[in-house]
Amino acid sequence: MTTAEPSLSPARPEAVQPGRRGRPRTGGWLPTWDLITTKNLEIRKRHGLMITMLVLIVLPVVLFYGFRLLFHAADPHTYAPAGSPGNFSQLTNLIAEFGFIAAAALGAAAGTTDLSDGMFRHLVITGRSRLALYLARIPAGLAIIVPLVALAFAMNCLVTSYEGTPQPTTVALYGLNVPEHLDAAELRTWLLQRPQQDASAGLPVLPSGFPIGPAVTIPPAQIAHIRSAIDKNIATFSSQYASAEISGSNPADNEMAKAGLWLELDIGIGFLVGLGLGSLTGQRTTTIIVLIALEIIVTPLLARVQLPYFIDGERLLIGIPMDQLRPAALAPPPGTQGGGGLGHLLFGGQGALGIPPMPTWAMISVIVGWIVGWSAIGAWRMMTRDA
Repeated sequence: MTTAEPSLSPARPEAVQPGRRGRPRTGGWLPTWDLITTKNLEIRKRHGLMITMLVLIVLPVVLFYGFRLLFHAADPHTYAPAGSPGNFSQLTNLIAEFGFIAAAALGAAAGTTDLSDGMFRHLVITGRSRLALYLARIPAGLAIIVPLVALAFAMNCLVTSYEGTPQPTTVALYGLNVPEHLDAAELRTWLLQRPQQDASAGLPVLPSGFPIGPAVTIPPAQIAHIRSAIDKNIATFSSQYASAEISGSNPADNEMAKAGLWLELDIGIGFLVGLGLGSLTGQRTTTIIVLIALEIIVTPLLARVQLPYFIDGERLLIGIPMDQLRPAALAPPPGTQGGGGLGHLLFGGQGALGIPPMPTWAMISVIVGWIVGWSAIGAWRMMTRDA
């Protein structure tokens, strides 16, 4: 009788047969598609949160244009067409303000639901990478907020394009009605031809304290001073003229595209900051309150009140570089509060707030720093949190 001795050689792993799927790897740091879709479904099942997203992002545009279209259809002589450059700018900025808050709330919910529901421990003991668990929240949340913002902005663009006012033929510059489509040399020639009108309208070409107005006669000695001031400041006047031309005209397709890209970037930053801060604090309500205060109180206040020796610190707030990056079609015309002329940067941006512009490299560095920094902080906190 023979007996088989047990083999002492190490057992080889069983080969995966063709057509059979091996055991899924759970330790990789990259999130799988199933993990992303599961997190997306988990967020979408929070009906209260989804209703809040719709109310903050889509509903204001629907109500605003719905009433304006209805009133214009009922009485076109009294009510102007629904679409206009001013309405386009106001609605887009409104979407940006409310959308940032909605995105921050969504990010805070995505970063804290596992903790509040008591599911974080169960996710960790599955063996999945904590970094993958955090990174899965980014595409899962952006897949919700980005289409909602795109829908609201698309409605804004459609009404502006098909129900807009006639294209203006002049540009308002310090009370002057300047013809459209002038370059710097042509604008200089146009201004030099009418110095009396320039000064009477309020163009800053006279010494401070000099009386101006339609009834004031400019002495010949001051005419030469006006011409000299026009030559000296023509670059500023040309920049303000270009800004007023864009903001006062129906936005072209490329301007709408710039505004849409800026809007999605602003919303994306709001979500990533909310996600990172929510993961850091573990408190959804605290995160939302802090980011609302940052968006509607702290940033506008510091941007309008320039603190001596702290201007670089003010520029570290994300609202300052994003405002500088704001497309000119969304900024107020020159002469209004916060108008400052075209910026020297990517989208031809013009700050709506009062902070002086920063260099382009610094603006980009602050934006990238907020995106990468808060993402890294949120991921680090999830990786070190006790299960």
